Amino acid sequence: MDYLINIIKDWGYIAVFLGSLVEGESVILVACLMAQLGHLSLTKIMITAFCGTLFADQALYYVGRYYGQALIQKFHRLHAPANKAFKLLHSWDIWFILSFRFIWGIRTISPIVIGSSGITPQRYTPLNLAAAIVWTLISCIGGYMVAGVIEEIGLQVMKRYFGFFTIAVIILIVIFVLIKRILKRRLESLGEEGPYHD
Repeated sequence: MDYLINIIKDWGYIAVFLGSLVEGESVILVACLMAQLGHLSLTKIMITAFCGTLFADQALYYVGRYYGQALIQKFHRLHAPANKAFKLLHSWDIWFILSFRFIWGIRTISPIVIGSSGITPQRYTPLNLAAAIVWTLISCIGGYMVAGVIEEIGLQVMKRYFGFFTIAVIILIVIFVLIKRILKRRLESLGEEGPYHD
């Protein structure tokens, strides 16, 4: 058990950073649970998550700005989520930029679409910065509060069976990711008419 805790301490923040690059709320929730148990720092989790999500969406924006149209047209599986993101951007503009991190299924493609739509860096960057702060606060503080509830109803049991609990959480995360991928593929197979289509 001590060996497992040391692994979490050594690699936990790296996992948070990598998770925050994509749709990583499940990783952050586990990290917040580890913070509630005293193995990680909530402040460091928040800083790491903020840096990860800000970096990812700034980078993807510039990918979209310079290569977005060609990239989306090249890969058919991107058409449906890109069309959905484009429609939401066209309808909601600023509000979409502030909230796309919370929209399941188009989280990663959205900054690429925003970049390819002609929105300037001067307009996107401050909105993305504000959105990253909001996402970090909601994900990390919300995750920490959920972890607090878990602590209240079963902390002693979790500490006693920490190794089994960790393995169970990992299995649940894998199942969750697989379900998300299956649902996402079904959503993509439906297709949507928009600026990105055959």
